[in-house]
Amino acid sequence: MQRFVFSALFAAAVFIGPGSAANAQEKWATIKGQVVFPKDKELPKRATLNVTQDKEHCTSKGDLLDESVLVNPKSKGIKNVVVFLRPDDTDLKAEFPKDKIHPDDAKRKPGELVIDQPCCMFGPRVSVARVGDKLVVKNSAPVAHNFFWDTANNGTHNKTVPKQEEWKLPDPLVKENTPIQYKCTIHGWMTGYVRIFDHPYYAITDEDGKFEIKNAPAGKFRIVYWHENGVRGGAKGRAGEPIEITGPTTEVKPTEFDVSPK
Repeated sequence: MQRFVFSALFAAAVFIGPGSAANAQEKWATIKGQVVFPKDKELPKRATLNVTQDKEHCTSKGDLLDESVLVNPKSKGIKNVVVFLRPDDTDLKAEFPKDKIHPDDAKRKPGELVIDQPCCMFGPRVSVARVGDKLVVKNSAPVAHNFFWDTANNGTHNKTVPKQEEWKLPDPLVKENTPIQYKCTIHGWMTGYVRIFDHPYYAITDEDGKFEIKNAPAGKFRIVYWHENGVRGGAKGRAGEPIEITGPTTEVKPTEFDVSPK
């Protein structure tokens, strides 16, 4: 009799085990997608920037071109679109639920957000960071640069960064609900943006407009597409568009986004 009970329990364990593993996998998903320029719109042309300071150095590798809109002419993919998740709530103050963040994220250690100014342009132009990260502004150029930003929660700083030196923001980054624009006041055409999140569910589109967000929670959420020229969907788009996430992979169909300068 005991032998029968043990065999039954063993069989039940074998039956439950794989199911539990499958359920665990279904709780999290990788989101993949692409952001593209509208088919019926003419691709914006990149203008040559008017370099008025340190021209010999700034144009040593050729003319500087505007980087505000970068579209791959073959795929029409848009670079530098920040894609991120929000709760399924139109309240812009709604916070991402902590119990919907993947357990592996608890192991994450704060990192560094490094912004360089190698040849009179910020690199990268668009960045993303997490609460707790440190900001490092480098100047790998042979001329002085400047870093200026004015933020709601991360202070106002206007620092000259001597040639081939760096400056670090004194305090770790804290959450900002809106994008932060930074500039070099010595070279007026230089600018860039950073977005700071309190969760890991964000990405920046690559040269082909593609993005990937890993370990996203399954369920109903909202997805936001932000570009320095605006938000997809306008004012309503700030709250995001509904998305239902299912594991192991959720493929988002190519999303058209008119990022032409307004």
